Amino acid sequence: MPLRLVTAGESHGRGLVAVVEGLPAGLRVEEAYIDRQLARRQAGYGRGGRMQIERDRAEILSGLVDGVTIGAPVAVLVWNRDWRTEEVPIARPRPGHADLVGVQKYGFDDVRKALERASARETAARVAGASLALQLLEEFGIEVFSHVVELGGVRVTQLPQRWEEVRDRAEASDLRCADPEAAEEMRRAIDAARERGDTLGGVVEVVALGVPPGLGSYVHWDRKLDGRLAQAVMSVHAIKGVAVGDAFALAAGPGHQAHDEIFYERDRGFYRLTNRAGGLEGGVTNGMPVVVRAAMKPLSTLRQPLQSVDIRTGAPAPGAVVRSDVTAVPAAGVVCEAMVAFVLADALCEKFGADALEDMQQAYRHYLQRARWTPTPPVRARP
Repeated sequence: MPLRLVTAGESHGRGLVAVVEGLPAGLRVEEAYIDRQLARRQAGYGRGGRMQIERDRAEILSGLVDGVTIGAPVAVLVWNRDWRTEEVPIARPRPGHADLVGVQKYGFDDVRKALERASARETAARVAGASLALQLLEEFGIEVFSHVVELGGVRVTQLPQRWEEVRDRAEASDLRCADPEAAEEMRRAIDAARERGDTLGGVVEVVALGVPPGLGSYVHWDRKLDGRLAQAVMSVHAIKGVAVGDAFALAAGPGHQAHDEIFYERDRGFYRLTNRAGGLEGGVTNGMPVVVRAAMKPLSTLRQPLQSVDIRTGAPAPGAVVRSDVTAVPAAGVVCEAMVAFVLADALCEKFGADALEDMQQAYRHYLQRARWTPTPPVRARP
């Protein structure tokens, strides 16, 4: 059975629910682990007032006995502290949001009926559900993290050579940025945007270490893992572009500078010294770290709103102003982590079976011997 994540709930409804189907029996799940991921999603310089209200905590409703999965769907609840039974209708859609298209698609007479579900608050449920996938990946030595590589036009220029140091620096930064000098310039850009009533976008990089070769498929278009990753990451609110590895830079150069040469040692197996492909070739993981970049546009709620119309009268009017952030790029990294982790966990279950964790682990150990592969040291292999 494929791993499946379904979420329910609205931004200011009673709460959010994530249902994860397809997890193997035998996986120990910690609610505290989920809470830590939820807290990471709420953090970040440039966040707005909503994050001061919510204190997201997970409540597991089903699918576990004594804290261990039983092969049944797992339901996780995250209550909203900022919830309301009655809301003032909104008639002025925001350019760049799902407001107007929601009204047009469903025939609403109130923009709020669209924006409540289209809100990025839904990602709290995604992070909660994908935290189960992260715990499954850790059973196989796979780690997923993210860091900000660009925000408000400011790009990182100095990164540590080892991936583990990139991860540690990002976790210690309120912008999830591993370059302290760039992070300081990003903060100044955020402060300036706040003064203008504006918003900022950026680029995050998600890295998965310890991913074995052979996940995904080159046989059918819809099973290619890079395509599945791109779809999942692109589904995150305000993400408008996805790249695997150094995709866009490689497009400008010749072939001899675009591919990763292959080496072999008896004790180490097959390996590469560069990772231009971002850990995927032909839609299949190749044993190098999986690297996915996501471009996030500036948020569409502006304190100095753009021109819109009143859907009731058709008259010109400024877009609605609701509570929002100056930037959510650091938080988007955590959400993109969740989506990458979920896709990788799905591919892992697909490859090694998912009825029981013990059976998966036995099949995994046998496969590593046959594939002649050992996990790559966490070095930031670049061209």
